[in-house]
Amino acid sequence: MNVLIACEFSGIVREAFRRGGHYAWSCDLLPAEDESPFHFQGDVLEHFNLGWDLMIAFPPCTHLAVSGARWFKDKHSEQADALAFIQRLMDAPIPRIAIENPIGVISTRIRKPDQIIQPWMFGHGETKSTCLWLKNLPLLEPTNIVEGRLARVHREPPSKDRWKNRSRTYTGIAEAMAEQWSNL
Repeated sequence: MNVLIACEFSGIVREAFRRGGHYAWSCDLLPAEDESPFHFQGDVLEHFNLGWDLMIAFPPCTHLAVSGARWFKDKHSEQADALAFIQRLMDAPIPRIAIENPIGVISTRIRKPDQIIQPWMFGHGETKSTCLWLKNLPLLEPTNIVEGRLARVHREPPSKDRWKNRSRTYTGIAEAMAEQWSNL
Protein backbone atom coordinates (compact mmCIF):
# COMPACT_ATOMS: atom_id res chain seq x y z
CA MET A 1 0.00 0.00 0.00
CA ASN A 2 1.16 3.57 -0.73
CA VAL A 3 1.02 5.64 2.46
CA LEU A 4 1.64 9.36 2.92
CA ILE A 5 2.33 10.52 6.46
CA ALA A 6 1.66 14.25 6.33
CA CYS A 7 3.18 16.78 8.71
CA GLU A 8 5.53 14.28 10.32
CA PHE A 9 9.19 15.07 10.95
CA SER A 10 9.87 12.24 13.43
CA GLY A 11 9.32 9.27 11.10
CA ILE A 12 7.57 7.27 13.84
CA VAL A 13 4.40 6.52 11.86
CA ARG A 14 6.23 6.26 8.53
CA GLU A 15 8.56 3.62 9.90
CA ALA A 16 5.71 1.63 11.48
CA PHE A 17 4.19 1.27 7.99
CA ARG A 18 7.55 0.60 6.32
CA ARG A 19 8.23 -2.24 8.78
CA GLY A 20 4.95 -3.72 7.55
CA GLY A 21 6.26 -3.72 3.98
CA HIS A 22 4.41 -0.64 2.74
CA TYR A 23 5.63 2.13 0.46
CA ALA A 24 5.39 4.86 3.09
CA TRP A 25 6.75 8.39 2.94
CA SER A 26 6.56 11.25 5.40
CA CYS A 27 6.32 14.91 4.46
CA ASP A 28 6.95 17.99 6.56
CA LEU A 29 8.33 21.50 6.25
CA LEU A 30 11.12 20.27 8.54
CA PRO A 31 13.75 17.72 7.54
CA ALA A 32 13.31 14.15 8.73
CA GLU A 33 14.54 13.83 12.29
CA ASP A 34 15.79 10.32 11.52
CA GLU A 35 17.44 11.51 8.26
CA SER A 36 15.39 8.98 6.30
CA PRO A 37 15.51 9.11 2.50
CA PHE A 38 11.75 8.36 2.57
CA HIS A 39 10.82 11.92 3.48
CA PHE A 40 9.65 14.86 1.39
CA GLN A 41 10.70 18.17 2.88
CA GLY A 42 8.21 20.78 1.78
CA ASP A 43 4.52 21.51 1.42
CA VAL A 44 2.43 18.32 1.67
CA LEU A 45 -0.24 19.87 -0.59
CA GLU A 46 2.19 19.44 -3.49
CA HIS A 47 2.34 15.66 -2.98
CA PHE A 48 -1.35 14.69 -2.98
CA ASN A 49 -1.47 13.34 -6.54
CA LEU A 50 1.24 10.68 -6.32
CA GLY A 51 -1.07 7.67 -6.10
CA TRP A 52 -1.51 7.36 -2.33
CA ASP A 53 -3.94 4.79 -0.91
CA LEU A 54 -3.85 6.25 2.60
CA MET A 55 -2.86 9.54 4.18
CA ILE A 56 -2.40 10.03 7.91
CA ALA A 57 -1.92 13.71 8.73
CA PHE A 58 -0.62 15.35 11.89
CA PRO A 59 -1.17 19.06 11.15
CA PRO A 60 0.22 21.64 13.59
CA CYS A 61 -2.15 22.35 16.46
CA THR A 62 -0.61 25.68 17.52
CA HIS A 63 -3.65 27.76 16.57
CA LEU A 64 -6.27 25.04 17.06
CA ALA A 65 -5.85 23.17 20.37
CA VAL A 66 -7.87 24.16 23.43
CA SER A 67 -4.63 24.20 25.41
CA GLY A 68 -3.95 27.56 23.72
CA ALA A 69 -7.49 28.91 23.92
CA ARG A 70 -6.46 31.91 26.02
CA TRP A 71 -4.64 33.28 22.93
CA PHE A 72 -7.44 32.61 20.40
CA LYS A 73 -8.72 36.20 20.53
CA ASP A 74 -5.42 37.36 19.03
CA LYS A 75 -5.17 34.56 16.43
CA HIS A 76 -8.17 34.99 14.14
CA SER A 77 -6.14 35.07 10.93
CA GLU A 78 -3.76 32.25 11.97
CA GLN A 79 -6.67 30.10 13.12
CA ALA A 80 -8.57 30.67 9.86
CA ASP A 81 -5.45 29.64 7.88
CA ALA A 82 -4.96 26.55 10.05
CA LEU A 83 -8.59 25.50 9.61
CA ALA A 84 -8.36 26.01 5.84
CA PHE A 85 -5.28 23.75 5.81
CA ILE A 86 -7.17 21.08 7.79
CA GLN A 87 -10.03 21.25 5.30
CA ARG A 88 -7.60 20.82 2.38
CA LEU A 89 -6.16 17.74 4.08
CA MET A 90 -9.66 16.34 4.61
CA ASP A 91 -10.57 17.02 0.97
CA ALA A 92 -7.39 15.48 -0.48
CA PRO A 93 -7.95 13.13 -3.45
CA ILE A 94 -6.83 10.13 -1.41
CA PRO A 95 -9.28 7.25 -0.72
CA ARG A 96 -8.51 6.80 2.99
CA ILE A 97 -7.58 9.65 5.32
CA ALA A 98 -6.95 10.10 9.03
CA ILE A 99 -6.36 13.54 10.52
CA GLU A 100 -4.92 13.67 14.05
CA ASN A 101 -5.07 16.66 16.39
CA PRO A 102 -5.73 17.37 20.06
CA ILE A 103 -9.12 18.52 21.28
CA GLY A 104 -9.68 21.94 19.76
CA VAL A 105 -11.65 24.10 17.39
CA ILE A 106 -11.70 21.63 14.49
CA SER A 107 -14.55 19.92 16.34
CA THR A 108 -16.72 23.05 16.34
CA ARG A 109 -15.55 24.77 13.16
CA ILE A 110 -15.36 21.82 10.73
CA ARG A 111 -16.83 18.69 12.33
CA LYS A 112 -16.63 16.51 15.41
CA PRO A 113 -13.94 13.81 15.44
CA ASP A 114 -14.83 10.22 14.71
CA GLN A 115 -12.79 9.01 17.68
CA ILE A 116 -10.81 10.23 20.67
CA ILE A 117 -7.95 8.00 21.76
CA GLN A 118 -5.46 8.00 24.64
CA PRO A 119 -1.86 6.70 24.77
CA TRP A 120 -2.79 4.37 27.68
CA MET A 121 -5.01 2.46 25.23
CA PHE A 122 -1.89 1.54 23.21
CA GLY A 123 0.70 0.62 25.83
CA HIS A 124 1.79 4.01 27.19
CA GLY A 125 0.79 4.93 30.77
CA GLU A 126 0.02 8.51 29.89
CA THR A 127 -2.87 10.76 29.02
CA LYS A 128 -3.10 12.89 25.90
CA SER A 129 -6.58 13.15 24.42
CA THR A 130 -6.08 12.75 20.68
CA CYS A 131 -8.85 13.24 18.14
CA LEU A 132 -9.07 11.34 14.87
CA TRP A 133 -11.12 12.48 11.88
CA LEU A 134 -11.48 9.49 9.58
CA LYS A 135 -12.44 8.96 5.93
CA ASN A 136 -13.05 5.35 4.87
CA LEU A 137 -11.15 3.99 7.88
CA PRO A 138 -12.39 2.02 10.89
CA LEU A 139 -11.96 3.29 14.43
CA LEU A 140 -8.66 2.26 16.01
CA GLU A 141 -9.08 -0.61 18.42
CA PRO A 142 -7.07 -0.42 21.67
CA THR A 143 -4.13 -2.82 21.57
CA ASN A 144 -2.67 -2.71 25.08
CA ILE A 145 -4.61 -0.93 27.83
CA VAL A 146 -2.18 -0.15 30.64
CA GLU A 147 -2.35 1.37 34.10
CA GLY A 148 -1.04 4.84 34.73
CA ARG A 149 -2.46 8.15 33.72
CA LEU A 150 0.52 10.53 33.77
CA ALA A 151 0.07 13.76 31.79
CA ARG A 152 3.72 13.88 30.70
CA VAL A 153 3.24 16.02 27.60
CA HIS A 154 1.41 18.67 29.62
CA ARG A 155 4.27 18.77 32.12
CA GLU A 156 7.00 19.10 29.51
CA PRO A 157 9.30 21.84 30.83
CA PRO A 158 9.84 24.96 28.73
CA SER A 159 12.54 24.51 26.09
CA LYS A 160 13.22 25.25 22.43
CA ASP A 161 12.12 21.67 21.57
CA ARG A 162 9.02 21.54 23.78
CA TRP A 163 6.64 21.75 20.82
CA LYS A 164 8.50 18.92 19.05
CA ASN A 165 8.47 16.68 22.11
CA ARG A 166 4.76 17.27 22.61
CA SER A 167 3.93 16.58 18.97
CA ARG A 168 5.59 13.17 18.50
CA THR A 169 3.24 10.25 17.99
CA TYR A 170 3.44 7.47 20.57
CA THR A 171 4.92 4.31 19.07
CA GLY A 172 1.99 2.17 20.29
CA ILE A 173 -0.46 4.37 18.39
CA ALA A 174 1.75 4.30 15.28
CA GLU A 175 1.94 0.50 15.42
CA ALA A 176 -1.84 0.23 15.84
CA MET A 177 -2.40 2.45 12.80
CA ALA A 178 0.02 0.38 10.72
CA GLU A 179 -1.49 -2.95 11.82
CA GLN A 180 -5.17 -1.98 11.66
CA TRP A 181 -5.24 0.29 8.63
CA SER A 182 -2.81 -1.45 6.31
CA ASN A 183 -4.99 -4.22 4.92
CA LEU A 184 -8.11 -2.34 3.91
